[in-house]
Amino acid sequence: MAARIEDYALIGDCETAALVGRDGSIDWLCVPRFDAGACFAALLGTPDHGRWQLAPVDPVGRVTRAYRGDTLVLDTTFETATGSVTVTDCMPVRTVRPDVVRLVRGVRGRVRMRMTLTIRFDYGSVTPWVRSEPDGLSAVAGPDALRLRTPVSLVGEGWTTTAEFDVVEGATVPFVLTWYPSHEPAPAPILDPIRAVEQTCAWWEAWAARCTYEGEWRDAVMRSLITLKALTYGPTGGIVAAPTTSLPELPGGERNWDYRYCWLRDSTFTLAALMQSGYVDEARAWRQWLLRAVAGRGDELHIMYGLAGERRLPELELPWLPGYEASRPVRIGNGAYDQFQLDVFGEVLDCLHLGRRLGLHDEDGDWYIERELLTRLEAVWAQPDEGIWEVRGPQRHFTHSKLMAWVAFDRALKDVERYGFDGPVDRWREIRDTLHREICTRGFDTARNTFVQSYDGTEVDAALLMMAEVGFLPATDPRIVGTVAAIERDLVRDGFVDRYRTSSGVDGLPGGEGAFVLCTCWLADNYALMGRREDARRVFEQLLAVRNDVGLLAEEYDPIARRQLGNFPQAFSHLGLINTARNLTQRDSPAGLRVAR
Repeated sequence: MAARIEDYALIGDCETAALVGRDGSIDWLCVPRFDAGACFAALLGTPDHGRWQLAPVDPVGRVTRAYRGDTLVLDTTFETATGSVTVTDCMPVRTVRPDVVRLVRGVRGRVRMRMTLTIRFDYGSVTPWVRSEPDGLSAVAGPDALRLRTPVSLVGEGWTTTAEFDVVEGATVPFVLTWYPSHEPAPAPILDPIRAVEQTCAWWEAWAARCTYEGEWRDAVMRSLITLKALTYGPTGGIVAAPTTSLPELPGGERNWDYRYCWLRDSTFTLAALMQSGYVDEARAWRQWLLRAVAGRGDELHIMYGLAGERRLPELELPWLPGYEASRPVRIGNGAYDQFQLDVFGEVLDCLHLGRRLGLHDEDGDWYIERELLTRLEAVWAQPDEGIWEVRGPQRHFTHSKLMAWVAFDRALKDVERYGFDGPVDRWREIRDTLHREICTRGFDTARNTFVQSYDGTEVDAALLMMAEVGFLPATDPRIVGTVAAIERDLVRDGFVDRYRTSSGVDGLPGGEGAFVLCTCWLADNYALMGRREDARRVFEQLLAVRNDVGLLAEEYDPIARRQLGNFPQAFSHLGLINTARNLTQRDSPAGLRVAR
């Protein structure tokens, strides 16, 4: 049986990442970057699809684990009848090639350990040729190669490598696994793995020390910021939505998507979280990635891009992988990349506007890129689209999409007024005001006193919670109050918020899903903006309580089964956590900045 998603912890080097289970098994690792083929894919299949386990031979009585302070270095301690041992996992911040360093340290007594290494390149489909080396092994197949260095004697068993060894109190046994292109020589070894772990800890601690957040829930915010940094592709500044693919929104279902790409929709949330937490360099790199990605003709805008801004992300199915808890198909690539989604125009313009407000300076040509996007939006804002949730059903006039089109024109007008940019302000103002009137008529159900998911419809949608956050209407407006009440009635389950009712058939997919973590943050934000402070704290603290033991969140949470669902860890969830904590504790909150006139 597959481990629960929350049983995993994240390690990474700011170019790729791995998931380590409570059982000491690395079940997911893509090298050399987030969207590359996995050499360990047991997460989506069986151990034979690739994994690397270090665990005691004897039964384990207790497992505890924690990150070392404000770092991404993980310690997992196993206790057995004969003693206890700690496995330390880390990926040193990249210098040349990706390395995974694992240290097995004796804590008490003597523990017999077993290592099992099953390498399968290309998502579990390619078995490499493995050769013994004086200090370990090498594995080669096609373009990929791995080099394992360790003092432990290794044994080949079929197409798997194993080892058994004893660890006594005070002793440390190192393992270093390095990926490299198979046509090149293996990289030079890490001479001192223990020192490499210490240096990695020091790097993360120095990075964390730059954090300026001083409000309540600081530990949770700091862990979320570290996770966001870990999901950043260092060479370009792009931030992936998650390091995984095809972890299902409902076990056994087919809502399984590849999230190893960069969504424009994350723009404003990301910029606010980074800038207001003291990470100006990272925010600037994200903004520059964004501008490079969207540069060009406005009618060529995509909703998501690759790590370096790639635009073609064709979706494929991997039939040889049975999927997490038999959730099929397993997909790589994401067919939604070329969907038409109006809201991304608003997210990009809002992000760039907020960046200026927070002190990020424009470069030559930035405003011209925005003008091109606005020209395109002028031509298409009245059209139906697939919406924020990337439905694979018919296009509709989604209220949230129109809201974000309103945001785009509103922010453009503010930038003209504040910074002296040029533009057809009279035309933009007319469109903005037309959108406002249209949303308040066609997007509002007077009988139920609530805004609705799509024009002239009756269903509600958690994305409507953004209306007060972007300043469309005050949170105390009776129409917003009524919308929050409708969402409470129709979409809240045990304090957690569903995106929409999947039974409505709006997304064109069978089955259901868990409650959406980010939408639950939005509910807390709305409570805070409405003055319902106690309700806001209650919802937020309930959300904090469902993080796993090392502070990580997936995309969704099932309040009935009490488990996390979806790709893991999810940047959107951690962005929501950071910004909601600020909204509840600090005056310069993200919501306050977005609604400022």
